[in-house]
This record gives sequence, C-alpha cells and structure tokens, in this order.
Amino acid sequence: MKSLTGLLAAFALMAAAPSASAQDAEVWRDVAPENLWVIDTTKGRVLVELTPEVAPQTVERIQTLTRQGFYQNHAFHRVIRNFMAQTGDPTGTGASGSDLPGVPAEFSFRRGRGSGFIETPTASQDRAIFGLFGVMPVRTQPDAQMFVTADNRVDAMGYFCPGVAGMARANTPDSGNSQFFFMTAYRASLNGQYAPFGRVLQGLEVVESLKAGRDDEDGAVTDPDLMIRARLAADMPESERPRAQVLDVRSPRMAEIVQAAVTERADRLSVCDVVPPVRIEG
Repeated sequence: MKSLTGLLAAFALMAAAPSASAQDAEVWRDVAPENLWVIDTTKGRVLVELTPEVAPQTVERIQTLTRQGFYQNHAFHRVIRNFMAQTGDPTGTGASGSDLPGVPAEFSFRRGRGSGFIETPTASQDRAIFGLFGVMPVRTQPDAQMFVTADNRVDAMGYFCPGVAGMARANTPDSGNSQFFFMTAYRASLNGQYAPFGRVLQGLEVVESLKAGRDDEDGAVTDPDLMIRARLAADMPESERPRAQVLDVRSPRMAEIVQAAVTERADRLSVCDVVPPVRIEG
C-alpha cells in the first residue's frame, strides 16, 4: 500500500501536469439513460446513478420494479436524521415488498482494470485501498493483487457514504426485495452488510429535507413524505428526459479536486470527502 505522503505527492503531480487544453483536463462521461433513476417526491426530484457493476442483480430488481410502475406513492416510512431515509414498501409499514423473490446478497463485488477506478488518499490506517469506482466510494484490494487472481480482478466493497443508495433487507442476507434507502451521513456498520447499488447525483438536499421520525421509535414517520413515482430516464419522453454527466474520476481535473480535499481535510480525509462533480440538463 502506498503511504499517504506518497499518494499526496502523486496527486500533486497529476494536478500540476500540463494538459493540451481545458477540455482535455475535464473529461465527462454520460450516464447511461437506463441507469439514470429519476425519483419524484413530495419534496422535489432526486436523480440517482445506478451502478450495475457493483450490484447487478439489485440494480436489475430496481429497474424491473421501476418499469412495472411499482414505485408510486410510497411513503418514506423510516427517516432518521443524519443517517438515512427509507421507502419502497407499498404498505408504508416497512414490513412488505413486491411479489418478486428476494435478491441474493451483493455486499461486495469483483473489480477489474480499466473500470473507472481512482485511488484517493485517506487518513485511515486500514491496509486496504480506498477510492472511487465511478461515483461509488469503495474499499478494495490493490491492482497489483490482480496478477495472482484467476479472474484478474480483486475484491471491492461499496461504502455507505452520504448519497449512496442501498437495498434494505430483513435478517437474512438474501432478503432484499423492493425497499431501499438513501444515506444522509456515513455509517460504517452498514458496509459489507447491505447492498449499495447507486448514488445520488442531484437532490441529496431533497432527501435531507424529508420528514424524519423520532429516534426512540427507530425513525418511524407519522404523516410521511412520499415517493410519488420513479422512472428510468431511458423510458421517459425525449422532451422530459434529464441528462446527466459525471466528471471522469481519472481526469486531470479530478486529480485537482482530490488535491483540494487533501489540503482542506488533511489527516481527517475519508473516502466520503471526494465526490465527482455532476452536470445535469433537463
């Protein structure tokens, strides 16, 4: 594992390296319309990038239920301030879901080369590598480990930073169904225990504004805000379809953003502190 000092020096070199043009420094990638999840709530719109590379079966379930029109007028039935907001139960009780079977646990995934990953320096003493896999904050093994694995990949696990979307479940690991939650603060206890399947690109302030429940009632909400409907951008009329771009995490501009976070946070820096910029149209 590189030392924090070594990583900082590497990022400083990347940020200072001359580029052919400003356009070269800012490389943006388009979010695929089938992975752009558009959620309208009583408090406003939330746009989420689904990450099938991290949790393919979970994302497929979200896409299937969305296309069935399942996610309509569901309560944000459990909202805990500075933690998360949960919805996706048509009964609004937290005890139900869809008629589909449970989704197998996807608490980690296998990461390969050229997969849009960038290592970010952190103050953690953990021997693992931390970084961004697209928009998903992750903890992973180093690339060098790929040379000794049969599939040329390494283990990685999404971290439940603010904005990350996770699949709710019952006590058994393979019990994810339709309920999901959005994080509004980091909780280490969820890492490796729930399936992260995307991250909010726009509208985290909407999630943070949802009516919260009482802590002594585990966040159960009386007269809750609603998820009015959820759609995939790919299924929306062209005139209504939002378009999203995310700064490529391997671009020189992203190196500058990482360096700025290092300067600001120093030995308090965590993987949650570096978020790729987003451009939204529509």
